[in-house]
Amino acid sequence: MSAHVKIVGILTARPGKASELGAFLSAMRVRSRAESGNLRWDIWRDKANPDRFVLDELYVDEAAVAAHRDTAHFKDYAAGIGDLADRTPITLDPVEVD
Repeated sequence: MSAHVKIVGILTARPGKASELGAFLSAMRVRSRAESGNLRWDIWRDKANPDRFVLDELYVDEAAVAAHRDTAHFKDYAAGIGDLADRTPITLDPVEVD
């Protein structure tokens, strides 16, 4: 059985871009959640810094991540996110997960 893959993305909106970033992420969430290999695609907002968003993604396996990255909506995301935010993606393997 393949291990799930978690991706956490930390995005800090460029000045004046927080609302546009939020809308961009919301559209991405709808499309990503529709993927068969996606188990979670949630958007969180930092209480201390409303310009900072955290993405919480979970996929069934590496193949699902690869399929996600091959979608038109991910390619649009990758092409447009740099104009809206500084981005730090973190891909995680499970260690002790229930």
